[in-house]
Amino acid sequence: MPRSLVYIIVLNWNRKKDTIACLESLLKTEYSNYTIVLVDNASSDGTVAEVREKFPSVNVIANAENLRFAGGNNVGIEHALRSGADYVVLLNNDTIVEPAFLAELVQAAENDASIGIAGPKIYYYDQPKMIWYAGGKVEFWKGWISHVGIREQDNGQYNVARDVDYVTGCCMLVKREVIERIGKLDESFFIYGEDADWSLRAARAGFRLRYVPSSMIWHKVSASSGGNLSWFKNWNKLKGQLRLMARYAKWYHWAFIPIGLATNIVLSFVKIRSKSVES
Repeated sequence: MPRSLVYIIVLNWNRKKDTIACLESLLKTEYSNYTIVLVDNASSDGTVAEVREKFPSVNVIANAENLRFAGGNNVGIEHALRSGADYVVLLNNDTIVEPAFLAELVQAAENDASIGIAGPKIYYYDQPKMIWYAGGKVEFWKGWISHVGIREQDNGQYNVARDVDYVTGCCMLVKREVIERIGKLDESFFIYGEDADWSLRAARAGFRLRYVPSSMIWHKVSASSGGNLSWFKNWNKLKGQLRLMARYAKWYHWAFIPIGLATNIVLSFVKIRSKSVES
């Protein structure tokens, strides 16, 4: 029986070096039936020409303008569905994948028809045994979305597959049926929160969201938004979380959400100040 067709969508905006490294790692993928699609958000660094020259097997879609995360990925998703994809993978261009990452995700999804979205264990690229993502949590009482295991050394404490509240858009495998049922990413999110929104919509449609630790990748965290502790990232992440809470939180959660968000702002400010002092 032929393997399911997977389309891997890699979104790029002026990160040619990272994108080329990502594509090189993807070409070592052990899964046999996949197609890579590079969606370029109007880069000015020559990414499109170099990828077309170096990677003739990669489909390249060059957008005329920067459609940001949701819009750019939606272009790739539409292309994948028109091309008959059974699964779509969204993958950040600042990642390096382990060769078995895709086979493990597909196997998890195909072992259980109720699983709609699956994601891998994700490490920091510059600290290869430090966890960045081992599952996603949505805590409505706090107004927070967060990663399980973030900044913990991997000692096997998150080696059991389990259902999660959301799968990060850094790397998520999505069944075709999910997209046909709930639609594409919501482009009203400026940046951050789109993945959690998509996950919550899938969960409310009856699909399970699965963390698959046997699938592994490494992430150069927040390369396109100025770094993990940049003002740009933290401000836009806060806005994304607020939009998410406005959409999904119950009325009684709002007695505590402002406190949780205020705490999050203070913690982010302290981290950014500490980084500034150290540098």
